[in-house]
Amino acid sequence: MVFSSTIFLFVFLPFVIIGNFLLKKNVRNLFLLFSSLFFYAWGEQYLVILMIASICVNYLVGLLIQKIVNKRISTLVLTIGITINLSILIYFKYANFILENLNNINMDIGWDLKEVALPIGVSFFTFQNISYLIDVYRKEVKAQKNLIHLGLYISLFPQLIAGPIVRYIDIQKEIIERRISKVLFKEGIRRFIRGLGKKVIIANTSALIGDKIFNIAPDDISTPVAWLGIICYSLQIYFDFSGYSDMAIGLGKMLGFNFKENFNYPYVAKSIQDFWRRWHISLSTWFRDYLYIPLGGNRKGQLRTYLNLIIVFFITGLWHGASWNFVIWGLFHGLFLLLERNIKIRIPKNLDFIKHIYLLFIVLIGWVFFRIEDFSQALLFLRKMFSFTKGTDYSPLMYMDSYSTIVILVGFILATPIRKLISNKYNGIIKMGIFNTFFRDAFYLIFFIFTIMELAQSTYNPFIYFRF
Repeated sequence: MVFSSTIFLFVFLPFVIIGNFLLKKNVRNLFLLFSSLFFYAWGEQYLVILMIASICVNYLVGLLIQKIVNKRISTLVLTIGITINLSILIYFKYANFILENLNNINMDIGWDLKEVALPIGVSFFTFQNISYLIDVYRKEVKAQKNLIHLGLYISLFPQLIAGPIVRYIDIQKEIIERRISKVLFKEGIRRFIRGLGKKVIIANTSALIGDKIFNIAPDDISTPVAWLGIICYSLQIYFDFSGYSDMAIGLGKMLGFNFKENFNYPYVAKSIQDFWRRWHISLSTWFRDYLYIPLGGNRKGQLRTYLNLIIVFFITGLWHGASWNFVIWGLFHGLFLLLERNIKIRIPKNLDFIKHIYLLFIVLIGWVFFRIEDFSQALLFLRKMFSFTKGTDYSPLMYMDSYSTIVILVGFILATPIRKLISNKYNGIIKMGIFNTFFRDAFYLIFFIFTIMELAQSTYNPFIYFRF
């Protein structure tokens, strides 16, 4: 059940919101827990058992870590807990990938696995579970003694299937006691509508063009069409994922939760390091706090720092999918991060835009490896991007009508903080009065209706991050 589906928008969501308002505070968590499990079971069916088992295991392990005084035994329990979580992730997401690679190097270990179903969101809730156990071990939080409360944290539907990765320490107070104010609720509605618009209007329109181009053999497309394809894909993946994060954050506010931001205009970054401070913030900070720093960070010399960064970006790539193209994408970013740490080029302030061009150039090339699983085909696509040759298939251009052109241009604008700057300036000049509030609400209502109309007339509604 995706957020941009009619069954979610007009059946499930109203039911949950009304129930959350009408029920007493002492049963709201139980209601949201069952609603979240139903939400997961709607798409995953029997795999909801995996979710329930994950809740129970991490509940018990968390209590044991806190109860055991002996540091060595407590560390052992934490290790067992992390191993269980990672084993679930490795089996469901990487088992076939591992066996396939072993077979490729003629290492037949006698296992014959059928295609393993990938539970939606397993990468996200696994990382949430691990962060909870580690934080309990570090004594940064106390283990949750209420199974319903912990179950809600792990399965809460707004961020369950595609993040952001929410840490228990950030919402533990809201799980136990939260207030739903009118201001927060309205803010959540607006945020959700903006995210829905990003997804349905910009991401889907960009995907329609990009997918058509990537489905054509690289030799049959021209250089301009190749660039159009990767630009459209870059818009798709950003507005698809950031739109989903906006919807998740908005839903959280409607239910009384405040999730942290997950994107901060990554395409305006000036370096790969800056990009990762802005892109999928919950993931990059997770790797920093629970992998990079525990490995030693930059405290054990230059060579060890480089090794730690390579490990982090290798796993970052692998986290996104069980395929070597994701690993290549991760290491590609890691390589330029290492280069940035060693090569310092001073650029005059009036030429600062060169940094933006550099960043976009690297990111766009990286997205080619992210999008195309076959490495040889990715190289062919890259060669087409820089060969300046004519192609034979121009059919993707048929989708470039006036509407899609406007949408893509709007996507370029919204990928920068221009809207935010204008909004801040506007709010600073004119205080929010009754008329201003009316027109703002009217705009969001009209925008929502337009988005629903777009959703209703199209059956094309892909979602990239479901497979992660």
